[in-house]
Amino acid sequence: MPKVKSRTAKSESKIHAVVGSDESEVKRVAAELAAQLTPPDAGEFGVEMIDACADNVDQAVARIRSAVEALQTFPFFGGGKLVWLKNANCLGDSVIGRSAAVQGALEELAEVFEAGLGQDVIFLISATETDKRRSFYKTLAQRAEVQVIDRLDSSRAGWEEEATEIVRRRAKARKLQFDEEALDLFVLLTGGDTRQIENELEKIDLYLGKERRVEVEQVRELVPLSRAGVIFELGNALAACDLERALTLVKRLLDQGETAIGILLVAILPTIRNLLLAKDLMERNRMARPAAPFSFISALNRLPAGATEHLPRKKDGSINGYPLGLAAQQAHRFETKKLVAGLEACLEANVRLVSSQLDHELILTEIVVKLLAY
Repeated sequence: MPKVKSRTAKSESKIHAVVGSDESEVKRVAAELAAQLTPPDAGEFGVEMIDACADNVDQAVARIRSAVEALQTFPFFGGGKLVWLKNANCLGDSVIGRSAAVQGALEELAEVFEAGLGQDVIFLISATETDKRRSFYKTLAQRAEVQVIDRLDSSRAGWEEEATEIVRRRAKARKLQFDEEALDLFVLLTGGDTRQIENELEKIDLYLGKERRVEVEQVRELVPLSRAGVIFELGNALAACDLERALTLVKRLLDQGETAIGILLVAILPTIRNLLLAKDLMERNRMARPAAPFSFISALNRLPAGATEHLPRKKDGSINGYPLGLAAQQAHRFETKKLVAGLEACLEANVRLVSSQLDHELILTEIVVKLLAY
């Protein structure tokens, strides 16, 4: 699955939980699950929904106990019912969640689980803040079918691959077809945020009308260019040898308050390094220019360990191949000696930025010109 999602306990459990830090996905999945779990033909009495987003401890306790009461009450007119404790904010490491009164109420709810639910009663809880150290969460993990849906961490290497799969799946549902460059840009601009992904896809969907193909210019026009997006676009401009756009984006970042050293270390240096790594890999191993980043990742995974041991890694030890795949698509534009000179220019600029009074925009401009000017 493209999003972080795990299940525990039996698939036939009568207790279900949808939790995690991705608020929009938790709400969507919980609503879909509630529709599936609601007994058929139960009518308006088939779901007893309790909004557990409490403003204070007393409210939280009252709503947890309402859930306990609902679970112990037989369904109206026979049949079954679903009890849904929705948007619970009493499970997190917060003032409300740490309250002894709240913990006591949750223990009462856990005792109901231990005793067993009525034959035709199903329980669902959804929450975006959970403290997994608490005994109630441990009871859920043992007794319930749990789905954990966390937001992607865009500071973690390799997040782009998971985000790309989310975008592909949601775009397919709307019958939108992204060009590869447009997809790469859309992923970086939305940063793996499922709410923003959905909002921007809806915007593109309405804009295109009957046309279903999404091109890079439409993404640039419609999707807001965040700080991360400007940094990504600067890397793209450097890799594409677009001198004018690269200089414009450097100035834009400086105008937005970004530091020159930050621009150098986050955008310019990684781009040059990835271009050099990709070019070296392609020349040493006779690898063809990839049509898309993921085809380059597949080619990397087929290389012997000795050929890839120097490459940057994710936390799990696997190769961080997505940025290299992007670079491999553009590496043919550069000679190796120019990329080496670019790295040396970055080192020199780093020293000048921290030790001289020279204009910072001028220093960054010199690097870009040295790399891209012929």
